[in-house]
Amino acid sequence: MKIEQIYTGCLAHGAYYIVSENEAAIIDPLRETLPYIERLQKDGVTLKYIFETHFHADFVSGHLDLSKKTGASIVYGPTAEPDFEAIIAEDNQLFEVGKIKIKVLHTPGHTMESSTFLLIDESGKETAIFSGDTLFLGDVGRPDLAQKAAHMTQEELAGLLYDSLQSKIMPLADDITVYPAHGAGSACGKNMQKETVDTLGNQKKTNYALKQPDKESFVREVLDGLSAPPQYFGMNVAMNKGGYESFENVLQKGKNPLSPSQFEATAEDSGALILDTRSAAEFHKGFIPNSINIGLKGDFAPWVGAMIVDVKQPILLICDDGTEEEVITRLSRVGFDHVLGFLEGGFDSWKNSGKETDTIHRISPEEFAEKFAADSKVVDVRKESEYEAEHVNDAFRRPLAEINSWAGMLDNDEHFFIHCAGGYRSMIAASILNARGIRNFSEIEGGFNKIKETDVPKSNFVCQSKTL
Repeated sequence: MKIEQIYTGCLAHGAYYIVSENEAAIIDPLRETLPYIERLQKDGVTLKYIFETHFHADFVSGHLDLSKKTGASIVYGPTAEPDFEAIIAEDNQLFEVGKIKIKVLHTPGHTMESSTFLLIDESGKETAIFSGDTLFLGDVGRPDLAQKAAHMTQEELAGLLYDSLQSKIMPLADDITVYPAHGAGSACGKNMQKETVDTLGNQKKTNYALKQPDKESFVREVLDGLSAPPQYFGMNVAMNKGGYESFENVLQKGKNPLSPSQFEATAEDSGALILDTRSAAEFHKGFIPNSINIGLKGDFAPWVGAMIVDVKQPILLICDDGTEEEVITRLSRVGFDHVLGFLEGGFDSWKNSGKETDTIHRISPEEFAEKFAADSKVVDVRKESEYEAEHVNDAFRRPLAEINSWAGMLDNDEHFFIHCAGGYRSMIAASILNARGIRNFSEIEGGFNKIKETDVPKSNFVCQSKTL
């Protein structure tokens, strides 16, 4: 038997590849299928089942494409109602893969169909659970995503999750390995550990949600501090449940090189959003007017989802040479399938053609320290937990994820400084504000990580017990 965790850092997502004898199963695959096909071919095994722990909200699964290419059956837990052919398992139903068995444990609460898959090895020993978004390392799945579909309050869903954990997970042996669907950085939970694998026994000791004395305490603690879920989540659920265009078609359409003149004409005719995926260090020095910067080298896909929201939005790309396919792939993982093409030759081709360009005013932390005064306006776009831990004195807390609610409050006649932790998020914010005509600001290179090294007055550091 072989179990491989295929972890994708950008999405903080774990997919699982399991082999026994000449058969295989894959749990919660990502959109692109080639990595799984290559593993199957290398091992000379047949994919028998594709297990989906639930209808995912934070990414588009590869279950449909993978099933079409391999003939493997898609398996969901009880109550799932997909718009395509799938096996809807019964609670405690067993599926054989080679000499092992996978048992379906219905664990509703995160969503109504959420299920945990219990692996029973060749000797009959219960060995591991693939817990999806039911149980994370250090946390449990947020119970506020399925309220509309389940016609339940988040409190009721949290109570249901408590019952699922107590009746299905907690009675299992301590030496069972826990393989969750997500790790630290995912918006599907709030307090995840940086590790991606653990024993159930250790989780019983360290996971705050599993240590609550009763249901009432569990509901209160699990719901405390939840930020609003990204708005694209519902669209990803709809794609996972209803189907989507094949990844190969999406990739082929997106890999459409456009000259500067073609790029400009396409932008005007289509109303496409211009997405510049270069680093903040390159973007600020020159970019196409009104383009939005979300750097590929970062939490690219989640921020695209959070900032652009509408997965049907047409997109035109500016990329570093050779990264076009990676950009389109990572966009497709969160459902953004409408890439119309990319600027051939990158930003340099636009600049060399003599077309209009724009810049962002970026300053060093040392320059910020020199210009900072008691009446300086500072906008901090980090998360609330980061701000609460330590911040520039009197800085305004304005999380990037909430930019649509606070951008209109800014006075363009009053200069302000803007920063995040390292410069990635603040450049996203800067590009959005600039595109909206708000330009009277200075973005701080290196963010708070570098500001801390200056003598700019800061609040006292407070260690956060929970990472929201």
